[in-house]
Amino acid sequence: MTIAVAELPDDIDALKAMIIAMAEQRALLEARTSDLEVVNKTADERIATLTAIVRMLERSRYGTRSERQRGATLDDEQHAFVFDEIKTGLAAIEAELESTAQDKPQRAPRSRKGFAAHLERVEIVIEPELPAGCEGLEKVLIGEDVSERLDVTRAKFRVIVTRRPKYAYRNRDGVIQAPAPPHIIESGIPTEALLAQIAVSKYADGLPLYRQEAIYARDQVELDRSLMAQWMGKVGFELQSLADYVLERIKQGERIFADETTLPTLAPGSGKTQKAWLWAYARDDRPFGGAGPPMVAYRFEDSRGGDCVARHLAGYTGILQVDGYSAYTRLAKTGTGTSNETVTLAGCWAHLRRRFYEMHLNGSSRLATQTVTTMAALWKIEDEIRGVAPAARMAARQQRSAAIVAELFFGKWSCRASRGSRSWPRPSATLRPGAKFSNTSSSTAGLRSIPISSSGQSGLKQSRARTRCSPAATVAVGHGQLSPLCCRPPK
Repeated sequence: MTIAVAELPDDIDALKAMIIAMAEQRALLEARTSDLEVVNKTADERIATLTAIVRMLERSRYGTRSERQRGATLDDEQHAFVFDEIKTGLAAIEAELESTAQDKPQRAPRSRKGFAAHLERVEIVIEPELPAGCEGLEKVLIGEDVSERLDVTRAKFRVIVTRRPKYAYRNRDGVIQAPAPPHIIESGIPTEALLAQIAVSKYADGLPLYRQEAIYARDQVELDRSLMAQWMGKVGFELQSLADYVLERIKQGERIFADETTLPTLAPGSGKTQKAWLWAYARDDRPFGGAGPPMVAYRFEDSRGGDCVARHLAGYTGILQVDGYSAYTRLAKTGTGTSNETVTLAGCWAHLRRRFYEMHLNGSSRLATQTVTTMAALWKIEDEIRGVAPAARMAARQQRSAAIVAELFFGKWSCRASRGSRSWPRPSATLRPGAKFSNTSSSTAGLRSIPISSSGQSGLKQSRARTRCSPAATVAVGHGQLSPLCCRPPK
């Protein structure tokens, strides 16, 4: 800012005041510049860290095979965790930059999804101060601004004191007293609500007992992890009948979705984990308009043998939708019920498509790319008929989906099955996924009550990455069963 000499005052005190004001303004600008330099340096450091994380993710997903093998392979949950950290870092940078901005930009109002209706509403009314000169005048409400924020009440411990008075009547022998109410842990300290809290935290939220022990200690509540482990064993025993009931209800349905996955199991005495298997059986009638409650049951096994699924589904003779594993095929041939009754297999198109999609991404097969493109029409049809009556689903599939299925099994795949040329160097490797499903998936479009895939059915296998089991923990519930705490009852 430049001031002409003619505009300067002749008064010495006024000149001194101007000099002091200019010095103060310069000091403020220098301080602000210093703060901005610190903020920019911090932001640059955060940006460099986030850039390194993004490059690591790119190498993990798109790098050469040698680069991907140098580090541990990241699964979907680890990728999600890293992206959460990236979002947190970007939000921190934006907050720092906004704190130093003189003129903060006004954000455009955003339409937010309302909170669930069952949540408690606590209304706070903020009245304006009474303006001067309005004393005694009538106040008229002409409108209001309403905003909602999500709040939480921290969980807290409390002690339930139960008193059972003893009484005696004059001139009469004996003492009367109300009987003690039954508890899961007889003569123990936990209420059923506390047991449920510990069980849900451990088995549903993946929070180990030693971490719960530290969390409760912050409230000066000492609960030893070994004691809580004993409680969980007792709870599992009490819920055994519920676990058996859930699986029996699933087997009473017209169809079952089955899948299996590896589950790391602690090997006693070795300090390492060994491979075990978690078998999941789900029932969900909602996608095709059914009224049955959704449910899923888990069974823990040391192997992936066919005898496991035969034991789990003993007596079941309905429809079984699977991924094509040979154990299920043997089950359909030998049967699970009496006489000659067997299960009917239905293929999962998501598992079938996955193999072709991997080859499509690798660019190793034009047939795989054509197959993925053709299959997309099936998913579009399923999106349109999801939730309608079974008869309407079957009619739509026969009219629209049957031709697509026939084109795949009797068109693209059959005509290439025996062809070997430069353009199709390995037809057998390309067609192996389809051939494996030819006895099951081709019939799916003709069944009126089978979804196109079992992916996402009632949270199938969702506990896999959250739980590591110990063989000792399964002794109390018997061979071939996971803790009943891992079973989902009907809603």
